[in-house]
Amino acid sequence: MVSSIGINNMLIGVMIISSLVATCSANFNQDFDLTWGDHRAKIFNGGQLLSLSLDKTSGSGFQSKKEYLFGRIDMQLKLVAGNSAGTVTAYYLSSQGPTHDEIDFEFLGNVSGDPYILHTNVFSQGKGNREQQFYLWFDPTKNFHTYSIIWKPQHIIFLVDNTPIRIFKNAESIGIPFPKNQPMRIYSSLWNADDWATRGGLVKTDWSKAPFTAYYRNFKATELSSVSSTSFSDSALQSNELDAYGRRRLRWVQKYFMIYNYCNDLKRFPEGIPAECKRPRF
Repeated sequence: MVSSIGINNMLIGVMIISSLVATCSANFNQDFDLTWGDHRAKIFNGGQLLSLSLDKTSGSGFQSKKEYLFGRIDMQLKLVAGNSAGTVTAYYLSSQGPTHDEIDFEFLGNVSGDPYILHTNVFSQGKGNREQQFYLWFDPTKNFHTYSIIWKPQHIIFLVDNTPIRIFKNAESIGIPFPKNQPMRIYSSLWNADDWATRGGLVKTDWSKAPFTAYYRNFKATELSSVSSTSFSDSALQSNELDAYGRRRLRWVQKYFMIYNYCNDLKRFPEGIPAECKRPRF
């Protein structure tokens, strides 16, 4: 059971203290290209709202016109409502090529009444296999919620409504590649993945419920002119790590809502867990 203190703390915003080159609030017409799906991807409300749809013929997707190298990316999403089993809404940063870098949010649909699974992953130099999965503490289909990535040379932080859910630290000192040299674009897509997305592919997409639609608004990209501090309260302004408040939020999410962590999957790694898993998480 989640404590009332935890719920109250969740409502406190996260403050990012950074030196900024630019903060860009989106107009989807100006900042993104609709890349596939024909009429299934739409921009409306004067460029303030974007939707992706999936039917039995095709899904749809978009990508940013611009590439980013470090910074903070915020996007508000309202996910497919009702029976979304078999569908995946992906929102991620990625470069291109066989040694690409990638930072993933993927929302795995489920049957009505069962929770979405938020799937996260980090690829560096073409290698991923660093999955962590979470339930959310709210219904992501009822309202818009903000999903954010803070990407700095020291670490990558995943946030949901300004609550940190995952931190992936730079472990180059022990030989683990880290995404820091390849600029990445923002991508999103809505597609059918009923061969694996829901209960390992046991539950298939119910096409009688199509079209399935997800909505996007309030994109913002904040570029960092220098790697200064990232703080989750007014304290620890000179720290490049989470402060005490941020660590409490992270522990709360990982204790109550994490459902899979590759670092704990001993069957998957019988010869020993990956080296980065042996370092302090926070």
